[in-house]
Amino acid sequence: MRLAVFADVHGNLPALEAVLADMEGSGDFDLIWCLGDLAAVGGQAHECVQRLRELRERRGEEKVKIIGGNTDRYLVTGERLPQAPPAEESAYAAYREGMLNISAVVEWNMRQLIWEDFDLLRGILDRELQVTVPGYGAVIGFHAIPGDDEAMSLLPDSAEEEAADALLDRAGWLALCGHTHLAMDRRVGGWRVINPGSVGLSAGHPGFAEWAWLEWKDGDLNVEFRRLPYDAAATLRQWEALGHPRIEWVRARLAV
Repeated sequence: MRLAVFADVHGNLPALEAVLADMEGSGDFDLIWCLGDLAAVGGQAHECVQRLRELRERRGEEKVKIIGGNTDRYLVTGERLPQAPPAEESAYAAYREGMLNISAVVEWNMRQLIWEDFDLLRGILDRELQVTVPGYGAVIGFHAIPGDDEAMSLLPDSAEEEAADALLDRAGWLALCGHTHLAMDRRVGGWRVINPGSVGLSAGHPGFAEWAWLEWKDGDLNVEFRRLPYDAAATLRQWEALGHPRIEWVRARLAV
């Protein structure tokens, strides 16, 4: 069995196109899983949602599974990243700037979405994926941790107890996640946890679009992390021309 998994597109169409082209050139996959954060932050929210819709329609809904992440929820519900309010005046300016930045970007992304995009996003929130691989066992997929699309408990350096608690009420052998933008392959108790990294906003490999190729043979799993270069500087220029309201804020996240 062959499974392609990717996450955290974040409205970055050139990065998404790089991943999908690499995936297309890697042969057929039994399953393709997208683990959320399709549209917000980058400059081409509508185009990314449409590209993923086209992929699902072309390959079939039984093969292509798409779930939502926290920023998809922001677009659908109007919520924002919960943050503890500062207790001191010295911390207020940075707090206010952060809140204004994310609000401006999500509002702009929302203006890009048509009903068809919004309808797809609202239908993928609060979802998880599961498949049983013959000779191997249960594989689950989610955005951040099961039952919570915001938590940062599954980082490469998360404490073992914290990471294990995140998976406590799920059963299986392999957990696939996104959200942190950091590629990862680690053991957590009886689990193997894999994060493919981020398509559109890689924290570990800026300027690269990331996905992972999983293949089982006779019950043994081989994992290949794929990283594709794309022109991040040109992408930012395009977003600026489109009117991105916080281009320097997103530039810092692309490390360009």
